[in-house]
Amino acid sequence: MHTFKHYLTVGIKGACMGAADVIPGVSGGTIAFITGLYDELVGSIASINAEAFRLLLHGQFKAFWRHINGNFLLSLVLGIGVSVVALAGLMQMLLTTYPIQTWAFFFGLIVASSIFILRGISGWRLREFIFVALGVALGVTVCTLSPTQTPDSLWFIFLSGAIAICAMIMPGISGSFILLILGKYQFIMSCITGIVTGTDLGRNLLTMGVFAAGAGVGIISFSKLLHWLLSRWNKEVLIVLAGFIIGSLVKVWPWSNTEALAQAEAAGGLQWGWALLFAVIGFSLVTSIELISKKLSRK
Repeated sequence: MHTFKHYLTVGIKGACMGAADVIPGVSGGTIAFITGLYDELVGSIASINAEAFRLLLHGQFKAFWRHINGNFLLSLVLGIGVSVVALAGLMQMLLTTYPIQTWAFFFGLIVASSIFILRGISGWRLREFIFVALGVALGVTVCTLSPTQTPDSLWFIFLSGAIAICAMIMPGISGSFILLILGKYQFIMSCITGIVTGTDLGRNLLTMGVFAAGAGVGIISFSKLLHWLLSRWNKEVLIVLAGFIIGSLVKVWPWSNTEALAQAEAAGGLQWGWALLFAVIGFSLVTSIELISKKLSRK
């Protein structure tokens, strides 16, 4: 039986995961791995299965809660939620006030993430390079063909939550990055900020409720498919994902955002120096996290 102190620690680690999940390019899954939560997290998610629903439908709530490791999941989700809510307003402000620097920071984060995914793959042959090329082509195609403005309809919000949550539980892949690709990062951050400030509360609560429902469906169903794919074609899936991330950089490139470009030109230039500095900071942040992760895994 775990103590309150244990679950408080889980909540604090969840807050660290939440902070990572808000930043595109930094994976909450990596933070879970560093803090020693990853195995229990994956196991708890996997326990939300037919047996769990059977217990719930038969009114065996205590057995259901034990089956899904409910205290652990609740502590973790609360920690993640508090962190996301606290940082959402900051990220929205940075994207509005300092768009070039913020997008450059994201660019550096994502470049470093893709490099570390590729470095973790051994046995490179022509086949592996073909998979990378396919991933890059897919990423470029998705990002150049997808509209800058995606629909704010509830069905798309549901889909965004379902897709993003799968990335959030994978080391090296960022759920916020997926939201960027889907064109919903700033929208979701603004909804969270709106709930905190009480702005358009009904609409924002409905939006985040639908997003959470999509995340719930995604983590139960898509994550099982993802686990199946990774268990059979782990290397191939990771290579294609890394290539996809590299190709998707065309969407994160600071001057591909028309609003950011207009703001930078109004400020008297494209701010190349600031962009380079913040890209290096982003790259260094992911590099530090990955090095710490590898050091801890060797121990």
